Amino acid sequence: MLHTFLISLAVLALLSIVLEEVTHINKAKTTLFLGCVAWITLFIASGSPENSKLVGEELNENLLEIATLWLFLMSTMTFVAYLNAKGMIQVLVQKIFPQQVSVRMLMLQVGLFALVLSTFCDNVTATLVSLGLLTTFNLDNQMRRRMAVLIIFAVNSGGVALITGDVTTLMIFLAGKVHISELLVLFIPAGISVGLLAVLFSLKAEGHVSTTPIEQRYNTVDIVIGIIFFATIILTMALNVLFGVPPVLTFLFGLSVMFLVGRTDKSKTEDLQVLEYIRQVEFDTLLFFLGILLLVGMLKEIGTLNLLTDVYGMYNPSISNFFTGVGSALLDNVPLTAALLKADPVLTTVQWLGLTYAVGVGGSLLIIGSASGIIAMSKVEELTFVSYLKYVPALLLCYSLGYVLTLFLANHIHG
Repeated sequence: MLHTFLISLAVLALLSIVLEEVTHINKAKTTLFLGCVAWITLFIASGSPENSKLVGEELNENLLEIATLWLFLMSTMTFVAYLNAKGMIQVLVQKIFPQQVSVRMLMLQVGLFALVLSTFCDNVTATLVSLGLLTTFNLDNQMRRRMAVLIIFAVNSGGVALITGDVTTLMIFLAGKVHISELLVLFIPAGISVGLLAVLFSLKAEGHVSTTPIEQRYNTVDIVIGIIFFATIILTMALNVLFGVPPVLTFLFGLSVMFLVGRTDKSKTEDLQVLEYIRQVEFDTLLFFLGILLLVGMLKEIGTLNLLTDVYGMYNPSISNFFTGVGSALLDNVPLTAALLKADPVLTTVQWLGLTYAVGVGGSLLIIGSASGIIAMSKVEELTFVSYLKYVPALLLCYSLGYVLTLFLANHIHG
């Protein structure tokens, strides 16, 4: 009875996201409310001080994960908000992309840009920077929405090929299931599936688009801050791989350096304006993450994720991996992957690579299935849960192609 009630809260949260356009109730508020209700219910139903203490420990663990993600999001979004306000992202885009380009070619270029960027840096940063591209081109609403969907898929796809790109890829690598050289193979199916989606989205696209002229408002200090941002990304990867330093700590360090550098060349008033970029970060996005992760943590606490691992073991791993990826569109892929690693199924290298691709890319099938999707939904006004659904067939086709190619290439190399 308790489990049914708690699972119904998670379903209700999903419905509140789907029906946001009808109810006009902010999804961040509803998910946060239901997430809190779920954990309060767990405490009330615990039945004894001992059980209550165990629930408290699980909540603290869940809140630690959420706080880490919050601080990481805040750091990256502050950097991007600052550089965007100074017009530096737009200027960089104008240097990389031609001033006038066909919509079809732009679709391919944006997909490739997001794919490569997300291979080397985290999904949050890659999504924010890639979405920054859209503001520099004069696109209509439908094309901007398609570009945003392509960015979500490309960012999630790029993250599977290196341990710096996606948390689940790093988890599977640290568990000793795959080597870095084997992961690099995943870049080929990821790139082909992103290319196919770009082609599908550009079939009816006609004409050319031009970049919006940007007035250069930045000075030397702003350029230094831009360099600090990219140095922070590189340092995050290096320190994490070499010394196991958590990415959030490195990004907070980079943010502190940004504020110190910003202070050297600015008056007190201007310094306050620099700090204002933290307040510009969209807290709706952060609250939405908080609500979603509280609900996923609750599902983990009541054993729903363990139930999924039991179902996983009932079928051929190659089939189970495919549907695990589909499942990660509804459930956070990190606890899902953690549950599978804890169950420790006996898989071949080929099957582990298939699982890595599936849990990394499968979250793209729904807009709430990945951090990239949630951020895009808060940043692109035209993109909602319902409007995203019409792209699911194309996304499923490209995800399936990438998964099949992963098995084929991995079999060919390791067979």
